[in-house]
Amino acid sequence: MSSSQNPSQNPGQNQARPDASPSDTAAGSSTAAGVTITGLHKSFGDNEVLKGIDMQVAPGEVVCLIGASGSGKSTLLRCVNRLETPNAGTITVGDHEATHPDVNLDAMRRQIGMVFQQFNLFPHLSVLENCTITPRRVLGQSKAEAEAEALEQLDTVGLKHLADRRPDQLSGGQQQRVAIARALTMKPQLMLFDEPTSALDPETVGDVLASMRKLAQAGMTMLVVTHEMGFAREVADRVVFMDQGLVVEEGPAAEVIGDPQQPRTRDFLRRVLNPLAE
Repeated sequence: MSSSQNPSQNPGQNQARPDASPSDTAAGSSTAAGVTITGLHKSFGDNEVLKGIDMQVAPGEVVCLIGASGSGKSTLLRCVNRLETPNAGTITVGDHEATHPDVNLDAMRRQIGMVFQQFNLFPHLSVLENCTITPRRVLGQSKAEAEAEALEQLDTVGLKHLADRRPDQLSGGQQQRVAIARALTMKPQLMLFDEPTSALDPETVGDVLASMRKLAQAGMTMLVVTHEMGFAREVADRVVFMDQGLVVEEGPAAEVIGDPQQPRTRDFLRRVLNPLAE
């Protein structure tokens, strides 16, 4: 059930092409891509995690997924990037139908940046080397070109001055901001964030959220799994509340968080926003 739908926000108007090349879809550019999800089902054995999800994310839109652990939020994100294979349904990212059997996954994934709970940085490489290894190997960039782009993105997240450091010389928040910069070096059209602050000390959360806010203000399409209700209320264009593999409620952030219509949404937010309340 959805509390609010905006028919004008329909990124799925253009027909997807499973064999679209990076040049066809402007992969590697800063053009924002939309996402259309229709009838998405995903099971792990007998456990049905996603039960027919329908969702649209318009180009340049920021959508936050909220809900209790185990509600299917992270699985949904992983299906969008095809880290998990859906059992049924379709996903379109920009010009790529991600669920088509003939989709070029490498070309599609070049459009998508993903930031996980864990930073997944190479410990033996410097910050700069962590940010240049993929553009050099995947995009064929020269060392100078990759380093110039990496330094620009590190500057975006406020860490250019730490380019020569190793990951173990950084705080958790700094490592996560490096992970964001690393994703941006591929010039994605869509950014997926899977609870990027959940493993961080409270003191470092703000800097990561500030970097994400900056991306949103620049027009990046973002699909964010988060428990940071303040960030969702301030930055998200829409909030989607999921429970037991279903979309229970969605709409503008101020409405879903400030005035939820569904009892399950109200109960969840009461527990999150007022954890000591009876």
